[in-house]
Amino acid sequence: MLRRPSLAPPADQRRSAGKALRQQVPRSWHASWAPGADRADPIALLRRSDRDRLKSLVPIRYGRMLDSPAAFLRGAAIIMAHDLAQTPVTGLRGWICGDAHLNNFGGFATPERNFIFDVNDFDEACLGPWEWDIKRLAASVVVAARVNGVKEDSCHAAAEACVRSYRLRSRELAAMRFLDTWYSRLDAVNAVEHFDNKRVTEQADGATRRTNAETLPKLAARVKGGYRIVDDPPLVSHATQSLGNRLPAAWSAYRTTLSEDRRLLLDRYRMEDVARKVVGVGSVGLRCFVVLLLGNDDDDPLFLQLKEARPSVLEALLDQSPYSNQGKRVVSGQRILQAASDLFLGWTRVRRVDYYVRQLRDMKFAVPTEELGADDLTVYGELCGWVLARAHACSGDPARISGYLGGGNAFDRAVAAFAVAYADQTERDYAALEAAVRAGRLPAERGL
Repeated sequence: MLRRPSLAPPADQRRSAGKALRQQVPRSWHASWAPGADRADPIALLRRSDRDRLKSLVPIRYGRMLDSPAAFLRGAAIIMAHDLAQTPVTGLRGWICGDAHLNNFGGFATPERNFIFDVNDFDEACLGPWEWDIKRLAASVVVAARVNGVKEDSCHAAAEACVRSYRLRSRELAAMRFLDTWYSRLDAVNAVEHFDNKRVTEQADGATRRTNAETLPKLAARVKGGYRIVDDPPLVSHATQSLGNRLPAAWSAYRTTLSEDRRLLLDRYRMEDVARKVVGVGSVGLRCFVVLLLGNDDDDPLFLQLKEARPSVLEALLDQSPYSNQGKRVVSGQRILQAASDLFLGWTRVRRVDYYVRQLRDMKFAVPTEELGADDLTVYGELCGWVLARAHACSGDPARISGYLGGGNAFDRAVAAFAVAYADQTERDYAALEAAVRAGRLPAERGL
């Protein structure tokens, strides 16, 4: 006789269990933020995160963080991680983005060439409290709104709308069939129609043409026998010493992380050139390389990116990662949390440094948050809250989360209050960075 496997409790029981957690951790508790007397020095934390980065690029990192408090928050994931570790949590865990900053969402192409909007950065992904993601997202909404000159009451309202979107979508997902949850996604074309800012629509339209073929003349130049990536030091350089002669072995290891059909596709290409490229804000100084491959002819390019994967900044505050390769951790988190992931997503290791691999540009689209007013920032925060709820529903238990969140706005108001308080903290930390650079404690090179 077939023995039935153990089953999870029904959805109504799990919702009730989530609701019961309010007795242990009232939703109002999430409103508070005040730095303790033993709060870690933010500058010391930033310097700690510089360990093992390429020293020549570290000044660019700080130069980019000095652009605004919003840019600072984007690059200061390690600071907020330590602060979030002091805030209340329900104990419900699953895979989290770990860095759900407003700028870590955007549009991209699925392997089927659909254009979707989703979370797009997983460098800090790990098993952790879902509350940390939504709090970082809400705080980034307030900081961005202030930088853009939005009135304070509208900053608060935008953060609350973001959290409300997360809560309502979590409730919808909790009632859905599991497969419907897994297959749900947000169409990027439909998403941008909600913005008044025409630049958003224009950039989304441009992204649909941002293919490997369109990227080729922008990043590479024709030379005798093929193409070569164009140097633009220090941002793009053929300084690839850290790869050395290990690239063939690393490439072979990367191939094994792809499914057989994708290995077959990858093997049709030949490697043409490799160069180091500086990317992002918090990632500046990490080892990142662009690989140019050519296919059927010289006008059949494929750009792949090898990006260094270090332990998540959350790992020291949570359980140790079960992954021996940090690139595999990033890829695993991305595959679980994203509605669809890059065709060539995989991982490898070179000289004891872990990397994950993905396409460099494939219909990639980023909302120009620095140009958004109050209404558009509210819309954008709602979209981010929507897809974050979907990610958590796939990695955790949406019934328990939804049961805890409830049908009222208690959680929305609490996290919005936290976001305002943490925006104040971010501005103080940004001022500390400015002072540290002026005093020569940290190097900074702006304008790059």
